[in-house]
Amino acid sequence: MIARTWKGITSASRSDEYLDYLRQTGVRSCEATPGNRGVFVLRRLDGDHAEFLFISLWESLDAIKRFAGDDVERAVYYPMDREFLLELEPTVTHFEVAVAPQSAGLAASLPDAAMLSRVRGI
Repeated sequence: MIARTWKGITSASRSDEYLDYLRQTGVRSCEATPGNRGVFVLRRLDGDHAEFLFISLWESLDAIKRFAGDDVERAVYYPMDREFLLELEPTVTHFEVAVAPQSAGLAASLPDAAMLSRVRGI
């Protein structure tokens, strides 16, 4: 399983509004893509800013390509993102998911040690 992470910063005063927008766009789009295994959106208020960490889980690189296109390192943005975000981060980061909570039903989709040794360069 692969975790795709993206960060964005809004003003704290608009963070609730952006979270609603994010649910309608990025979360909905990820969840509708075959091969998506779930989405987490984390928010941290820090003074007059709010930082968002968007984590989407994917069964394969091909699944990510169905969502993001061939350039999987490029961030995906939606029409109103520019109205909320203080800057547009151009790229995302991918991680191998090595441990996941069994209660979330994700642990069964983790690769074994042999698979992890073959998967590099994500």
